[in-house]
Amino acid sequence: MRETMIRLLKESRSCVLATCSRNQPHCSLMAYLTDESGQTVYMITQRGSRKFQNMQENPLVSLLVDTRERGETPHMSPVRALTVYGRFQSLEDGTKREEILRRLLDGHPHLSALAAYPDAEVFAIRLQSFLLLDGVTDAYFENLQ
Repeated sequence: MRETMIRLLKESRSCVLATCSRNQPHCSLMAYLTDESGQTVYMITQRGSRKFQNMQENPLVSLLVDTRERGETPHMSPVRALTVYGRFQSLEDGTKREEILRRLLDGHPHLSALAAYPDAEVFAIRLQSFLLLDGVTDAYFENLQ
């Protein structure tokens, strides 16, 4: 089942990022890419954004990826929804950050305007576990640690 979960994560292009600070949840629609293993997700945002401030204060986050955007669910047939639990990690300036930024912009050219901002921040989510909901009744959990 882990391979199915990683494949769903790697084949999707967007997710909902959930952060929380001072018991106040916040959700953001995000474009992303994964590393080869499917156990790290990379994104970009502005340092002044609420999501970034939340992650600085509380690095525990969750992501939601599903199959709706693929058109696999005509007439509301079962949707697969993957909840991913992970930990925010800043990326140091350098070669790796530049390579990830290039890959992000190759896959998501619409992020170019965001990347041009002086406070644009490329960051990682190190994944800890998956919860796959296959339809409305079948759930599968995988701990990655």
